[in-house]
Amino acid sequence: MKGTIAEFCKNIVLAGVGSLTLVDDRAVSEEALSANFLIPPDESVCSGKTLAELCCDSLREFNPMVRVSVEKGDLASLGAEFFDKFDVVVISCCSLATKKLINAKCRKLSKRVSFYAVDCRDCCGEIFVDLQKYNYAKKKTDGAAECELQYPSFQEAISVPWRSLPRKVSKLYFAMRVIERFEEAEGRKPGEICIEDLPAVLKLKKELCEAQSVNESHIPDTLLERLVMGAKEFPPVCAIIGGTLGQEVIKAISSKGDPLKNFFFFDATDGKGMIEDISNPNLES
Repeated sequence: MKGTIAEFCKNIVLAGVGSLTLVDDRAVSEEALSANFLIPPDESVCSGKTLAELCCDSLREFNPMVRVSVEKGDLASLGAEFFDKFDVVVISCCSLATKKLINAKCRKLSKRVSFYAVDCRDCCGEIFVDLQKYNYAKKKTDGAAECELQYPSFQEAISVPWRSLPRKVSKLYFAMRVIERFEEAEGRKPGEICIEDLPAVLKLKKELCEAQSVNESHIPDTLLERLVMGAKEFPPVCAIIGGTLGQEVIKAISSKGDPLKNFFFFDATDGKGMIEDISNPNLES
């Protein structure tokens, strides 16, 4: 329950989504207080409550008509039956392994459960979307047309060879994969990275580029340096990423409007948001 998810939750609660369940058993930290506006500043209120419980109380005040509840437990260890209760699952600041695991659990269910993974580091943000086989209504001048999209899983998407991707693919896509791989290899939690790690991160970048047969210029050292130094979220970027995520989830719930497929990137240094379709070309669409 960091800043990006706080923004997202606020948006969908105000939009009047039927229900929202929060999972975050952590206690309040200084980082959480600085980024999450849903946490009351009164320390006496925070005592003995988890982040999810505190955010739940605040969200209920935004819109009493929305059922906001809390579930306890480690998200990665929860069984498939837990995710079967929802139409949409959104995870944030999760490890590479957890993203793959929860996405796979959602895909094994008998019904379609939309899956989103979001990360925000300093002035950069990323959203991944998996709507599986998705049908929706697309507005046209003479009415509406039924459309269908086939989405890859997170594992399938990041397994697409880099050399097969268009040259103009966002450099942030490659940079985020390097950071993910580094944290996984070092046994770090997401965001547990600092400037002292930069030489090792750059070494891993070189190895991945060689293995993928792509030029190292695809991942500027300056971009990796920013991601390493600014592991914490930047509130203005949280608002943009959380707002975009909220819009996409509302689209998925209503099956109206062109959905994002399947990555969204934002970098505040140039103010640009980019949608990238990172899919195996053999995947049916």
